[in-house]
Amino acid sequence: MEPSERARPVPVPAGVPRVDAYGFERPADFDYAAYEDFFSVYLGVLARRAIKWAKLLQGGGRLQRSLTVKRYIRKGVPLELRARVWLGVSGAQAQMEQNPGYYHRLLQGARNNTLEEAIRIDMNRTFPDNIRFQSSAEPCLQKNLFNVLSAYGHHDPQVGYCQGMNFVAGYLILITKNEEEAFWLLDALVGRILPDYYSPAMLGLKTDQEVLGALVKTKLPAVAALMDRHGVSWTLLVSRWLICLFVDVLPVETVLRIWDCLFNEGSKILFRVALTLIKENQAFLLEASSVPDVCERFRQITKGNFVTECHSFMQKIFSEPGSLPTRTIARLRDSCRAQLLAQG
Repeated sequence: MEPSERARPVPVPAGVPRVDAYGFERPADFDYAAYEDFFSVYLGVLARRAIKWAKLLQGGGRLQRSLTVKRYIRKGVPLELRARVWLGVSGAQAQMEQNPGYYHRLLQGARNNTLEEAIRIDMNRTFPDNIRFQSSAEPCLQKNLFNVLSAYGHHDPQVGYCQGMNFVAGYLILITKNEEEAFWLLDALVGRILPDYYSPAMLGLKTDQEVLGALVKTKLPAVAALMDRHGVSWTLLVSRWLICLFVDVLPVETVLRIWDCLFNEGSKILFRVALTLIKENQAFLLEASSVPDVCERFRQITKGNFVTECHSFMQKIFSEPGSLPTRTIARLRDSCRAQLLAQG
């Protein structure tokens, strides 16, 4: 598929909003016709899933991990239940209940001015295309975002704040509509699900970039050979995929479906997504003739109908990459981390 086929401008149909359900302004090349075709079918899927989830969650109580919950999450979580599901399966709900008032005490405690200045600098850079984060919005979510990031930086001073966390926390606020819940979900991600992704050395992030490279070498050797031939590092191509957890890389609804599984199954999901994107577009990538061409083609594969149609995309991530045992990931992480540490 040629790049021109991936992002063909389509006129905005009469009556169709330029802003999506989450407050994001749709880009000029947004394919409204293809999206409407997809969403008319996807609405039926969501309706069926909502009925099943309602039965599963009868009686209230905290959601626990189970094979049934895993199967339900992979098939899709209704938007109105997403915060509850994320909080339950990630352990964030338990942490919040065990530490009542902790979040608010963080906001009222001593301040780290250097930390807060770094956060303030990024406020206007966070989702400039989202009407709810614009400084003119009423209410403006920048204040909520600042509070969550500041509280986290004071909660875990070894991590503090780094760019990328603002996009992750922003999505958490959009879904939970609650600062305290967003804080505990951020704690689940940064502290347990993605350790060392956001620490100053970013060793976890660097390790997983190398792990992805090793997986591509095993599963998609022609793509790995292309990278070697042009001397392109995985850091150049996928660091944003991983540090932002595909935020501002893939369409919103697709990112949220990925996060449903991320909170329940852990970071291995990120490898499944990356491998699926690369495998599905392998022929297109192999046509690259230079380093800039490789980079542009990696940018192009995160756009178009394949990634917009989130339901079929999520089915693909559990079939396309094939087997991905946890022990294999652990072994690769140990090896890649050791190599990185040896390099200093």
